[in-house]
Amino acid sequence: MSIFWSPVVHALSPYTPGEQPKLDGLIKLNTNENPYPPSPHAVAAIQAELGEDGDRLKLYPEPTGLMLREALADHFGIDSTNVFVGNSSDEVLAHTFIGLLKHDRPLLFPDITYSFYPVYCGLYGIDYRQIALDERFAIRVDDYIEARPGAVIFPNPNAPTGRLLPLTDISRLASALPDSPVVIDEAYIDFGGESAVALIAEHANLLVTQTLSKSRSLAGLRVGFAIGQPHLIDALTRVKDSFNSYPLDRLALVGATAAVRDREWFDQTRRRVAASRDRLSEELESLGFEVLPSAANFLFVRHPQHDAAQLAAALREQRILVRHFKAARIDQFLRITVGTTAQCNALVDALQSLV
Repeated sequence: MSIFWSPVVHALSPYTPGEQPKLDGLIKLNTNENPYPPSPHAVAAIQAELGEDGDRLKLYPEPTGLMLREALADHFGIDSTNVFVGNSSDEVLAHTFIGLLKHDRPLLFPDITYSFYPVYCGLYGIDYRQIALDERFAIRVDDYIEARPGAVIFPNPNAPTGRLLPLTDISRLASALPDSPVVIDEAYIDFGGESAVALIAEHANLLVTQTLSKSRSLAGLRVGFAIGQPHLIDALTRVKDSFNSYPLDRLALVGATAAVRDREWFDQTRRRVAASRDRLSEELESLGFEVLPSAANFLFVRHPQHDAAQLAAALREQRILVRHFKAARIDQFLRITVGTTAQCNALVDALQSLV
């Protein structure tokens, strides 16, 4: 603490990211990174933009991210005016919270979900309520409709559970709350779900956010985007230009654009991850774990006879990192990122010796 802190800083409870250890030789299954490299076209584009002497880095990037917005528009079959890009989906979400989700009535999101949401609410002074997931950790759309909120946000698939809500439910939610913004955070949608971008044209209140960190293996590049009707995109742009007019650097823009345009690499990588996820799920169930249905690149699991924190600690002793949350209702679960075949095999072997 410091006497120089503002009252806002004193009141904050910051987000705690997953551990990024500096030790070599760890099997890192704790932060939902893609185990496979990004598109070679993305790497080549970054190298070409950098050039031999990096001379282009003395120039500011194009402030609207037009090349990336056009690539995303082509990918989804929409117009570039429907696309906003930013420095990670976390920044895009931050702009969304202040630009679209602060209203007289409270913002609603699940009691078990992305733990950055309450942090944004604290930072921006947003009144919120958490809606309980059902006993199988699924979102109940009717709970949100009946509450008549100022706005709604949740991930789909949800995190850390991995459970997917069908588009029919999202459409019903947006239709039932026409005066409330509905934001669907699709960080993991490419591993097993259908994007709500397909619903944008028919719902003026629907905004979809995504990231290039997961399915396109670009967590280190920090690129995210939002898709919605132009009046929603304009709100995010107004916030951006009141905060940082140049959120994406030149290397991020060209690398992300090339990754989006390489559809073959994208499809191949996400299929590999999904296949490994399904195989790992079966293997963990054979060891006695309860595994929640997952459409993401991770599994949420618990063992009825073993404490989750102790399992995580024991795995760490074998140089395998998984994520354990101490929050109510889920303190006996582990979130396990889907790794390569070799990494998943090492995890299963270690668990066999523990359970």
